Amino acid sequence: MESEDKAWIEYRKKFSERYDESNYSSPLQSLVMRASHKLVEKAYTKDSYFKRVLEIGAGTGEHVYFVHHQFDEYTLSDLDNNTLEVAKKKIASTQNSSFKFECQSGEELSYDDDSFDRLIATHVLEHIYQPHLALKEWIRVIKNGGVLSILIPTDPGLAWRLGKNLGPRRNAMAQGIAYDYVMAREHVNSCHNLIAILRHYFPDAKESWWPFPVPSIDMNLFFSFHAIVQKKETFE
Repeated sequence: MESEDKAWIEYRKKFSERYDESNYSSPLQSLVMRASHKLVEKAYTKDSYFKRVLEIGAGTGEHVYFVHHQFDEYTLSDLDNNTLEVAKKKIASTQNSSFKFECQSGEELSYDDDSFDRLIATHVLEHIYQPHLALKEWIRVIKNGGVLSILIPTDPGLAWRLGKNLGPRRNAMAQGIAYDYVMAREHVNSCHNLIAILRHYFPDAKESWWPFPVPSIDMNLFFSFHAIVQKKETFE
């Protein structure tokens, strides 16, 4: 068990260094991944405004480039400080002082209640063992009337299972990453269960799918979700 844990820690280190290459190296894979980020931000324009934004599991900071709405402060948080260092270097070129970088666990945040106007979590919830508790923690730091924006892959839907074999799996294995093993440990929640949980807590949320505007897990690759947080109603 100890040697396995050490191996996993070493993988996580390599993963942070190779994340962009693994997910954005091929034209097709890059198109798909960027489409997922675009899907989340499609709901907002340059005229939209959120004073304080928190991104959970921001990784190497790829999502920032698809955020078009106005904000005064944008915090990128991630449990892996190595990926945040990559994000810092990438975003430093923008010379925008509105960005902050903080090493935080998405399941236990250090922020005060009602701290943010919008919380973004893309490709995150499927990695958390107790997603319902993470959602409660996220709601805690969002202001009443604020927005929770979530994106998850449709794993293990039919389109997702087919799509991963067209690039992600092959690319990862070419870099010495045991893709099937990694996905088994990383994607601990199925989209079926996550969508059911989200719909239970936020029945009036706005949903969208990609690549087809049809609410089908098997036909699509990504599911996007925007909920306006009403503190008195949520989780009752």
